[in-house]
Amino acid sequence: MRSTASGDQQPVSSSSSPSQDANGPTGRFDFTTEVPAASSLGSVHFIAIGGAGMSGVARVMLARGLTVSGSDAKESLVLAALVAEGAQVHIGHDTSYLGDADTVVISSAIREDNVELREARSRGLLVLHRSQALASVMQGSRRVAVAGANGKTTTTSMLVVALQNCGVDPSFAVGGELARHGTNAHHGTGDIFVAEADESDGSFLVYRPEVAIVTNVQPDHLDFYGTFEAVQAAYATFAATVAPDGLLVTCVDDQGSRDLVEVARAAGTRVITYGLAADADVRLTDLGGAGLHAHAQLIRTGGGGGEGGVRSVVVGRLDIGMPGRHNLLNATAAFVAATEGLGQDPARVLQGLAGFTGTRRRFEPKGEVAGVWVVDDYAHNPGKVAAVVETALVLAAPGRLIVVFQPHLYSRTRDFAAELATALSPADVVIVMDVYAAREDPMPGVSGELITDRLSDLARAPVGDSQHPEGESVRFVPSWSDVAPLVARIARAGDLVLTVGAGDVTMIGPEILLLLGGRPDATAADAGQEGLV
Repeated sequence: MRSTASGDQQPVSSSSSPSQDANGPTGRFDFTTEVPAASSLGSVHFIAIGGAGMSGVARVMLARGLTVSGSDAKESLVLAALVAEGAQVHIGHDTSYLGDADTVVISSAIREDNVELREARSRGLLVLHRSQALASVMQGSRRVAVAGANGKTTTTSMLVVALQNCGVDPSFAVGGELARHGTNAHHGTGDIFVAEADESDGSFLVYRPEVAIVTNVQPDHLDFYGTFEAVQAAYATFAATVAPDGLLVTCVDDQGSRDLVEVARAAGTRVITYGLAADADVRLTDLGGAGLHAHAQLIRTGGGGGEGGVRSVVVGRLDIGMPGRHNLLNATAAFVAATEGLGQDPARVLQGLAGFTGTRRRFEPKGEVAGVWVVDDYAHNPGKVAAVVETALVLAAPGRLIVVFQPHLYSRTRDFAAELATALSPADVVIVMDVYAAREDPMPGVSGELITDRLSDLARAPVGDSQHPEGESVRFVPSWSDVAPLVARIARAGDLVLTVGAGDVTMIGPEILLLLGGRPDATAADAGQEGLV
C-alpha cells in the first residue's frame, strides 16, 4: 500500500463521521485496508521517533531485526534507549535523515509540511501511520486491542502482566511505561500481541483483533470527530472489526459502552460485559481497599447478561496494588480478556493482577517531604480527571487534596472546560496551568482560565488562614515556573499534591519536592517510595 496524499488536500468537515471518511481529517490514511507485512517494509524511518506510541513500534521492529532510523526535536532518555537497542537517531528534522529508507512512519501530529515527510512523498516512499506500522508487526499473532476514552494504558498493562504470570510471553505496545519492565513495548516469544488502540484519530480500526476491550465510550477528540454521535459510530466500526469467532469485552457501567453492547450483539459479535451493574456478565461486589491497594469480589453470571436465571458463580477475589474503583474495573476487563478471550487460567490471572506494580504516570507516587505527598497522573479528559480526583480525595483525608492541572489541547479545553471544572471541583485546592498545546496551534480566547472561570462558581471557601494566607482555593497560574513555588508555599503536612495532565506538568512534582525540602519543617525526602502510608 502506498500513500498518494499530498500536502494540498483540504480537510474534511469536522462533522464528518468516520464511517463516511475513515482516512482522518486530511485523508492521508485508509485504516480499513490491510497493511503490508513487517518483513516487506525494508528500512524504516520514524519521524518523531521519541513519542510514546512511535518508540514502542520502533522497539518491536528493532527486535524483529528491521533496520530502524528516526528523528526527533530534542534529546531524551527514550532516544538514548532506542540508540542502545540499535536505532540510528537524529536530533532535529532534515531531508538527509531519511537516508536510504524504504518506509516512513508518522503519527497524525506530523504535518504535511514537515521537511522529512515532504521528501518521503517526493520520493514515492511508503508512508504509514503509526497504527499501520504497529498492525504490520502484529500480523501472524493473536491480536488483542484495548480501546476506550479512559483506562486504555492501565488495562493494557494489567493484561500484559497477567498473561506473563500465566507463563505466556506476549508481545505488547503500550502508551505508557510499565513500572516493572521499564519499557513501553516488547517483542515476545508467544503468539499473543497486546496493543493499546488509540481512538483519537480513527486509527484503532486497523488492528482487526481476536479480542477487543472497550473500557468506555465518551465524548472526546471532538476536534477530529465533531460530534459524540460520530465517536459512537467509530466505536461501532471498531467492534465490527473483531474477528468472527472473537470476543468484545466492555463495561456496562458506562452508558456509551452499554449502547455499544447492543450494536455489537445485534451484529453477531460475542460480547462479555463487566462492571458494578447488576446485569454485568462479570460483576464486581464488596469493593474495598486501603492506601494504594484495592480489592473486590468477582461474580460470573450466565452468558448474555445473566438472562435465563442462570446461577451466579463466585470467581474469586481481585486484589490490585492501585487505588480506585476505576482501576478495579480496568483489572476486571483484563481478567475477562485473559480468561474468556485467551483461555488463560483464572487463578493465575488473578495472581498476576495482584502483582501488577503500575504504569508510569498513572497515579505514580513521586515522594514525600515535610509530610506532603506528591503523586503524578496522566489524566487529561473529564472522565479520567474525575476518577483520579475521586481516588486522591479518599487517600488525602483527613488532609487536603491540592490538584495542579495542566489542560491538554486547546480544542479539548474549549469543548470541555465546564466538564473539567466539575471533575476538579471536589479538590480542596485547584491550580490550573495554561494549555499544553501538543499538536495544536493556539486558539484565540482559549486558556486554562476558561476552567477556573467555571470552577469559581463551584469552588469551596478560600483556604487561606492565619498560617497560610495565600489566597483562594482556585487559581489560574499561566506561568509554568510559578507553579511549584506556589504549591510548596501553601502545602502543609498531611496534604496530598496531585499533578495532573498529559503534558510537561509531570516535571513539576520533583520541583515541588525539592522546594519542600528547603522549608524549615522539612524532613528527609522519601522520593521513590512505593506507597502511601
